[in-house]
Amino acid sequence: MIADAGGSKPAWMRDVLYVSKAVEPPWNDSSKNLVRDVAWGLTRYRPRIMVSSGGAELPPGGHGEPIYRQTRGAFAPALATQVRVMGRLVMGAKVPLWHFFFAPNKRSSAAARWAARLRGVPTVQTVCSAPHEASDIPSLLFADRTVVLSQHTRQRFIEAGVPSSKLSVIPPGIAPLSPAGDEKRLSIRRELGLPEDHALVLYPGDLEFGGGAQLAVRMASDLPANTSLVMACRTKTPAAEAAKDKLLAEVAERGLQTRVFWLGETPRIHDLITSVDVVILPTQSLFAKMDYPLVLLEAMSAGLPVIVTEGTASAELETYGALVADFSVAGVSESVFGLLDDLTLRERHGRIGREAVSDVFGRTALAQAYERLYDELLGA
Repeated sequence: MIADAGGSKPAWMRDVLYVSKAVEPPWNDSSKNLVRDVAWGLTRYRPRIMVSSGGAELPPGGHGEPIYRQTRGAFAPALATQVRVMGRLVMGAKVPLWHFFFAPNKRSSAAARWAARLRGVPTVQTVCSAPHEASDIPSLLFADRTVVLSQHTRQRFIEAGVPSSKLSVIPPGIAPLSPAGDEKRLSIRRELGLPEDHALVLYPGDLEFGGGAQLAVRMASDLPANTSLVMACRTKTPAAEAAKDKLLAEVAERGLQTRVFWLGETPRIHDLITSVDVVILPTQSLFAKMDYPLVLLEAMSAGLPVIVTEGTASAELETYGALVADFSVAGVSESVFGLLDDLTLRERHGRIGREAVSDVFGRTALAQAYERLYDELLGA
C-alpha cells in the first residue's frame, strides 16, 4: 500500500461526498441510516458525510462536512440548509464523486443536476423511498447512475421510460441484531409494559399510507385470547397524529384496550423487536418508506418471522424467508395463526431470514456493492 504525499491515506483511496440528512443520532430515519451503513463499511473509498456543526462520530478515515446547525424555526432552517448544501456543492472542495441520498423531488433534483454539470463531477443518486405513483419519474432523476433498492422499483422506473443502463439495484444493509434469550425477552417486556404471558405480534409500520395500521387493528379482534398486538408507529406529521387518534378510537370501540398496546415511536425498537414473536407489515403502498423496510431486515436478523403483503417491493423478501399474504384481515390473520400455532414453522422462517440477512443484507455486502459502482463510474 503506497501512501499519498501527506501520508494520510492510501494513494488508491478516493473521497466520496455523501449528500444527505445529518448522519448522526438519533437513528430513526432510514435514509440517513443507509448512509451510515454504507459509509461505515467502505474499505477503498473515504466517505465525506454531512453532519451538524456540533460534530458527530465519523466512520474510519471519514471526514465530517458541518452543513447542519441547531435552529428553532421550521421553514427558515430548511431553506438555510438547502443554501448551505448548494454552497458546498458549488464552491466547496472538489471530490471525485458525489453520492445523493434523498426521496427525489423536482426542485432538489434540478439543483443537483445543475451543480454536478457546473463542477464536472460524476454522481450517484440512491432513491431511498420510491416516489408517489403519480410522479413523473424521469424528471426526478439526475445522476449518472440511479440506485434503487428493489427489482420492483427498477421495473417501475423502466416502465416510466428510464433506461435500464442508468439503473442499478443495491438492496439496503443493516447491522444484525442478536436474538434475545427467554430471560431477556421477559425483562424487556416488563420494562416496556407488555404482557409477559402473551404471544406478541408487532406492527412497526406507517400510520398515513398503505392502510396497514388500520388492517392490523382490525386483525386484533381475531387474535386468540393469549395474543396481543403491539403498535410501534412514528407520528411524522399532523396527518399521522390524526390517523393515530382515529385508530385509538377504533381500539376503544372494539373493546381492545387490553389487547392492543400502543408504544408509538420508541428508542428501544431493537429491544422491542427481539421480545416479540411475529412482525407484520401489511400495506398497499410503501410510499415514504424503503422498499425493504429496515425494521423488517432487523427483525429477520434476530430470527423473527415476518409477514408482508403482496403487490409491493417488500414482497420480494419472500425469497429470504418472509411470508407473503394478501392484503386483507383474513389473509394476514391466517399467516399469523399459522406461525403462532406451529413452532417448527416459526423457527424455520426465522432461521432462513437470519441467514439471508447475514449473507445478503449485511453492511459489508452493501459497501462492496457501492464500491464496485464507484469503480465503474470513475474508471478504476
